Amino acid sequence: MYKKMRLADTVRIAPELLGEPVEAAVKLALRDKLEGLVDKIIGSIVAVTDVVEVGDGHILPGDAGVYYDTVFDAITFMPELQEIIEGSVLEVVEFGIFVGIGPLDGLVHVSQMTDEYVSYDERNSRLITKESGRSVTVGDRVRARIVAVSLNEREPRDSKIGLTMRQHALGKIDWLEEAREGKQKEGGEEKEAKPRKKKREEKKEVKKEDVAKTESTEIPGEA
Repeated sequence: MYKKMRLADTVRIAPELLGEPVEAAVKLALRDKLEGLVDKIIGSIVAVTDVVEVGDGHILPGDAGVYYDTVFDAITFMPELQEIIEGSVLEVVEFGIFVGIGPLDGLVHVSQMTDEYVSYDERNSRLITKESGRSVTVGDRVRARIVAVSLNEREPRDSKIGLTMRQHALGKIDWLEEAREGKQKEGGEEKEAKPRKKKREEKKEVKKEDVAKTESTEIPGEA
């Protein structure tokens, strides 16, 4: 989930930036220092958007830079358990697919793709379901649910996010659209069939009325 957060940090302004406006130099230093980092509490810092407050600068012995205490706004991304996400398939391997979700990647293991048996087509870099013959390859859009999260602060790319597509309304987007169109088509056919049935019933009622009239008509000479 993406969030806009107000954070605080101390940032060092390098000597070559001391001639720039303080706020601009602080924002540049914050972006270089924080963007792309992962924190287990706030998640991945996607972008520093605004510098809200800059305190007085201070220096340290033997350091030519200047340090500022700052308050700033940032966009963060924190994957949350049970959250439903949509993303593109980045890589297909024998044991599953890697899906891009914001700045991080998640894994859908083959056992969490579908109820069908799944085989790996290495030549075409895709996974294929045995019964329906459907496939998933790089670039496909999928919808999945987050079922496991383990963030790595030191190596963000090694963070592990487990995904599943084996639940209602989850899976490859094309599969979901095909299923929805199929239901709409079935619903339309049922609506068309009902009026025809009604006409047949009306014809039967007309015939019954004709029979009733015939039975009630007196035949001359048989009184």
